[in-house]
Amino acid sequence: MGFWDVLLFNIATVLGPRWIAAAGHNGTSSISLWVIAAVFFFVPGAFVINELSSRFPEEGGLYVWAKEAFGDFHGFVAGWTYWIYTVFYFPGLLLASASMSAYILGGAGAKLAEDRSFLIIVSLAMLLVAVLLNIIGLNIGKWLQNAGGVGTYLPLLMLVGVAGLVYLKHGSVTHFTAANMLPAWNWDTVNFWSQIAFAFTGLELVSAMSEEVRNPRRTLPRAVFGAGALIALMYIVGTFAILTLVPAPDLDPTSGVFHAITIGSVALKIGFLGILAALLVTVGNAGGVGSTVAGIARVPFVVGIDRYLPAAFGKIHPRWKTPYVSILVQAGVSGAILLVSQISETTRGAYQFLIDAAIILYFIPFLYMFLAVIKLAKRKDRSENEHAVLIPGGKLGLWLSGGLGFVVVLIGIFVSLVPPGDSSNKVGFELKLVGGTLASILLGLVLYWRGARAKKAVA
Repeated sequence: MGFWDVLLFNIATVLGPRWIAAAGHNGTSSISLWVIAAVFFFVPGAFVINELSSRFPEEGGLYVWAKEAFGDFHGFVAGWTYWIYTVFYFPGLLLASASMSAYILGGAGAKLAEDRSFLIIVSLAMLLVAVLLNIIGLNIGKWLQNAGGVGTYLPLLMLVGVAGLVYLKHGSVTHFTAANMLPAWNWDTVNFWSQIAFAFTGLELVSAMSEEVRNPRRTLPRAVFGAGALIALMYIVGTFAILTLVPAPDLDPTSGVFHAITIGSVALKIGFLGILAALLVTVGNAGGVGSTVAGIARVPFVVGIDRYLPAAFGKIHPRWKTPYVSILVQAGVSGAILLVSQISETTRGAYQFLIDAAIILYFIPFLYMFLAVIKLAKRKDRSENEHAVLIPGGKLGLWLSGGLGFVVVLIGIFVSLVPPGDSSNKVGFELKLVGGTLASILLGLVLYWRGARAKKAVA
């Protein structure tokens, strides 16, 4: 993959219309939350990722960085939680993607976007396409990611354009003031903060595929900063746009962007625009699934080579040279979790559970990452490596980037445990959330101890 492939990969992986919809549903205070998260998490995270990926451009990303800094056990914990989060993340992403795709039918798609059978069928179909293309390999699969980056950004540009025209003709349905754009501290905002931070993650994903990037020491940092600027700008401007068109209480936190585009395009008498946006974002979301499958699957592949997971995870397809076992296991478990999450839950309740569980597991390796950049700064290779893209500001910049990122991630984990304000059964939600995440971690520890004993026996 070259520079543009990596840039579009990052956009497809990180930027999500559903996060703009969720921000709009949360209200005008989301605008200040975007800015806070960008300054105190996104920028420090980009600096840290650039330094670590340029110093250690090896397949495995976060797993390798944690292993280099803290040893095999902590490397495994980081790699395992980074992979296992996808079994909760993919179902949530797929449900949101299926909900958005319903707007291909225009205004009639609003009811279909809440239909459980439709959501499950479309979700499983998108997962199947992403898996097949990524098993075939990045030479083919990367075009899904590239189309995903374009298909994600263009509809959001359309949202901004439609909102601008509607504002000039009819004004905004939401009144923006400096006061109402400040954070409103209630249960919904507390739970939503972790989603804001989570929406800015994903730039590290392509580093897990460093050996498949041309000149990774030069390409990765440029693509990270380029994509990062485009993503942060779109989240802020997109939230303004969606609230210009639809009041916060009327916005669905998954498909609200297309509801807003549909309303705006009807007001401007260009109704086909909403259908076009839904078509584009369906491709964009498929690219988002594809890029995540491609990147995350490399982590258990490398761990499998190290023999801390069953050796089958380290197998390469004889024809397409991809970690096909890792990809298939990941997709199979994700599909099962998608079906199980629907039991005794509304579609929105199931979606919220999946998102919170994914955030908690996903943020654990980020704790390692931000600590690792501080720990690994003591090595001589940091100053001697001419290819390293170091965090600016010397030791102060290093500690600020690592420390700020660590604190924000830790807060994100704790607030993810807070049930959303509209949860009907907060105790049940909490038990399922805590139980699911702990069980996922314990399963990994059992596999690690099994692998460690096997390695010791061989030695």
